[in-house]
Amino acid sequence: MNTVAKLDEVKTTPWSGGRSPFSVEYGKLMMWFFLLSDAFTFSAFLIYYGAQRFSKLTWPDPDIVFQSIPGIADHGYPLVFVGIMTFILIMSSVTMVLAVEAGHRKAKKEVIWWMVATIVGGFMFLGCQALEWTHLHHEGFWWGTIPDAETVKALGADGVSAQQFSNLFFTITGFHGFHVFSGVVINIIILFMTMAGVFERRGHYLMIEKVGLYWHFVDLVWVFVFTFFYLV
Repeated sequence: MNTVAKLDEVKTTPWSGGRSPFSVEYGKLMMWFFLLSDAFTFSAFLIYYGAQRFSKLTWPDPDIVFQSIPGIADHGYPLVFVGIMTFILIMSSVTMVLAVEAGHRKAKKEVIWWMVATIVGGFMFLGCQALEWTHLHHEGFWWGTIPDAETVKALGADGVSAQQFSNLFFTITGFHGFHVFSGVVINIIILFMTMAGVFERRGHYLMIEKVGLYWHFVDLVWVFVFTFFYLV
């Protein structure tokens, strides 16, 4: 009897309470441990950002910093582009849910198509982030760079605050972007394994569920990044 079959066993005695909550597959448990440790790292970054943000009398206004749609409009559309980015990432999380659900039914073709959709969503998000970074760099925002005096005045902040904002923005969104890129690479590997019939031979698609946990974590972290940088 394989591991998954053992985990699916249900105790039948009246007082057993069903399957033990501690009967978790080893790989999935390790993924939860990894995500917990990663959550601490992101939390440390965001707490530090919050401390810097609220310790300053002035801070760049996100409605002014993020008011452009790269390649279309330079100003007048606050938070529209990041809203599009957020929608793309959320939809990729939905397609991942559908891939996991198809895996539970051992529907190989559906798993493949939903994984492809998730990968496309990940690439679209990364492409949007690259456009945003390029535009902000063009506007004078970058690691260790103080925007010109006119930009700083328009932001309603001082040069030091603008520089700290830039450093933290590119560090934290870059760290998150690295996670998205890593997730896309992992999803591509899992896609090829699915196409090769690896999980069919194993008799289960548990690996899809594991990578799904990672992808949902990346999506959840973005909600906090979005709130801290773009809304507050």
